[in-house]
Amino acid sequence: MRNPMNANPLTAVRNLGILAHVDAGKTTVTERILYATGTTHKRGEVHDGTTVTDFDPQERDRGITIFAAAVSCAWDGHRINLIDTPGHVDFADEVERSLRVLDGAVAVFDAVAGVEPQSESVWRQADRHGVPRIAFVNKMDRAGAELDAAVASIRERLHPVPLAVHLPIGTEGTFDGVVDLLGMRALTWNDEGEARDAAPVPEELREEAHRRRRLLEEAVAELHPGALEEFCDTGTVGTGTLMAALRELTRSGDAVVVLCGSAYRNRGIEPLLDAVLAYLPSPLDVPPVRGTHDDGTDRLRAADPAAPLAALAFKVNATATGRLTYLRVYAGTIEKGDTVWDATARRTERVGRILRVRADRHERLDRATAGDIVAVVGLKSTRAGSTLCAPDAPLLLEPPGVAEPVVSVAVEALKGTDTGRLASALAGLAEEDPSLVVRTDPETGQRVLSGMGELHLEVAVEKLRSDHGLGVNVGRPRVSYRETVGRGVAGFVFRHVKQDGGAGQFAHVVLDVEPLDSPESGFEFRSAVVGGRVPQEYVRAVEAGCRDALAEGPLGGHPVTGLRVTLTDGSTHVKDSSDTAFRTAGRSGLRDALRACTMVLLEPVAEVTVTVPEDAVGGVLGDLAARRGRVSGSVTRAGATVVTATVPLAELFGYATRLRSRTQGRGTFTTRPTGHAPAPAAAPVR
Repeated sequence: MRNPMNANPLTAVRNLGILAHVDAGKTTVTERILYATGTTHKRGEVHDGTTVTDFDPQERDRGITIFAAAVSCAWDGHRINLIDTPGHVDFADEVERSLRVLDGAVAVFDAVAGVEPQSESVWRQADRHGVPRIAFVNKMDRAGAELDAAVASIRERLHPVPLAVHLPIGTEGTFDGVVDLLGMRALTWNDEGEARDAAPVPEELREEAHRRRRLLEEAVAELHPGALEEFCDTGTVGTGTLMAALRELTRSGDAVVVLCGSAYRNRGIEPLLDAVLAYLPSPLDVPPVRGTHDDGTDRLRAADPAAPLAALAFKVNATATGRLTYLRVYAGTIEKGDTVWDATARRTERVGRILRVRADRHERLDRATAGDIVAVVGLKSTRAGSTLCAPDAPLLLEPPGVAEPVVSVAVEALKGTDTGRLASALAGLAEEDPSLVVRTDPETGQRVLSGMGELHLEVAVEKLRSDHGLGVNVGRPRVSYRETVGRGVAGFVFRHVKQDGGAGQFAHVVLDVEPLDSPESGFEFRSAVVGGRVPQEYVRAVEAGCRDALAEGPLGGHPVTGLRVTLTDGSTHVKDSSDTAFRTAGRSGLRDALRACTMVLLEPVAEVTVTVPEDAVGGVLGDLAARRGRVSGSVTRAGATVVTATVPLAELFGYATRLRSRTQGRGTFTTRPTGHAPAPAAAPVR
């Protein structure tokens, strides 16, 4: 599997992420990869706070990954650039930015729980980015671990065809290794986690291994024409054909290769690394990156070190030694001291140093080429999502999407003299994490920090206190309500007439307002004006004015969504009509029309998955009902009950403490935002 000396060096590069639900074992898998590749000489443990990638004090205190951490290692002649991503839903934006720059991923699943809610969310994120994946079923040594059940949950909930290439040797506490169904050999590890030499398949598993190999061949033949042809000709599929077919099916997304092991006991990591090299793509195997040239045309740029530079900044991190900007270099070469063009901010930047990153430790490089993921020191204003390119060959790459915040808190400095420092610190947090939004409430003058969830905001506030030494007061979180139209109005007439000397303003519009099928559908504007009664340039001004009016609805000043506005008629004045007049008419007219409509308040809701002991289910269901939750499912497995419910986000503040008290600390829960739903009239707006 070693890279031939005359091959393109980019074929020996893999850029991949580790994706999973919180507590599935992503960070432990990453630590074992670093240990297996010789990058570290001691196994880091999450529970001991000794991991390489969870190096932030908050990550070690909480025992979860909060910030995506990049590491680099070498295996079998290949360079692996790896990003350990968060598993908690509050930090899904970190996952989104990481997936934007990755070529492949390893999805980690708990062998007992199978596909969990956040596993599903990150899988869908990877689908959107077209990132090929292989699956690693972890924790095979746990009580209740079952590979077949985990594979079935992948098939049922994620819908690719799962192709298991491993058969476990032993179960639960006796899990000792795996049978490699491609090589038909036994891979085992000793009690210290060191790999033994490959051995023949144990006699007691031989029949089952041959049966599963046959099922694997049949499943691949159904999906891959080349494998089908060989299967029809010979009645079997050779190992070489099977591996080539698995590689193509993985990269097309038609199937997912499934391996298993126990990262904590260091079992199954070496086969996982071999699978990464065998099945996941190199930078040469993915399509050329697409960007927009200064002239507005789309351009493709291939992964070629000799091509003009094209790189995307996906993370910014302020450290004690300076500002680090993490880059994925798609094309070209970047060298220390180069002047590059920030196509997003439209300004030049100078590269001070280039670093190969291993979480919070760095190795200096003279240059980085196409396919590399590195950190750069010296960029003054480049943000996450910015494109860096050659000054004489500008190209703007599509930035990662940024999720809309759903929870807000009011933040103020304890000391009046710290107000300026607080503003600067908040700006720095928002620069590092684009999913944090800082604004000043125009009515109250409060500084409001908005994010993706309660934990997200807790972490941000703690950084203010620990990293910046600021004392802050934090107000109760407020969720982001929306307003929509329940019943619309037709033929609403609005005239804007203003005459105060000189040129006046005149605009006459007639609007129909109606609800869309879904309140999540946003806003649609149409014009049904005939006979040129409102010229086209004024129609555009009316639409702009209507969009202005959506910022504050009549119920409580919340943004308005889920409506269609149709301009049906209007008139102009030969002298006094203008774009400004019609924009004002659109804004004021729609505001008045919304007051005449029947409006509905929408509140953000989340899917909550609660795992509790069976004896605590009654109390948990009662508490969910008191929080206006609607239970959608309940299943018992491995002695615990998993309850799924949809709950208004405003009712979930403080739920972690309540759940712990009701279950003597044995209950856990996860949340996944699912949009907005109508709030009952009696629901408090918090």
